[in-house]
Amino acid sequence: MDAVRLIRECRSALASCQEVPAIMSEAWQAQALAQAIGGRLAVGGPPELRGDALGLSEVSGRGCGTLDVRPPGGGAIRAARLDEVADIREALTGLGSLLGEVGIALVGVACSADADQYYWQCIESIDAADESRDRVLEMLRRLTAREQGLAPDPLAGPP
Repeated sequence: MDAVRLIRECRSALASCQEVPAIMSEAWQAQALAQAIGGRLAVGGPPELRGDALGLSEVSGRGCGTLDVRPPGGGAIRAARLDEVADIREALTGLGSLLGEVGIALVGVACSADADQYYWQCIESIDAADESRDRVLEMLRRLTAREQGLAPDPLAGPP
């Protein structure tokens, strides 16, 4: 399944969550999807995105590891259905939005009085979602520079 479609599914599922465990599970799903998209772009994406894509995959994997939840009821992992990233710009734009929404949802969980047991998991996952989103934004910047024919910034590190 295409990345854009999976991102839309994740965003919709996250938006419909009412309970803390469901929000945590959807945050995990989003991080797993970011990890999968990063991995796919690191291997087969444009050369100038590969370094940041690998970083996205690593950081998002860390985000999955911070959350002690899995898909509800032993459900399927959406990221396992990823088979293509047809429109890289649209996928990265949607993924950036999803990661921002995950951060906001996790702040809500961390601040809720009945979720003390999840506090540190949320804090660490918020950090990972924020760092993942930074990687996504950097890849979007590099795509824009490539499309405009601009030379890469030598201080930005390897492509």
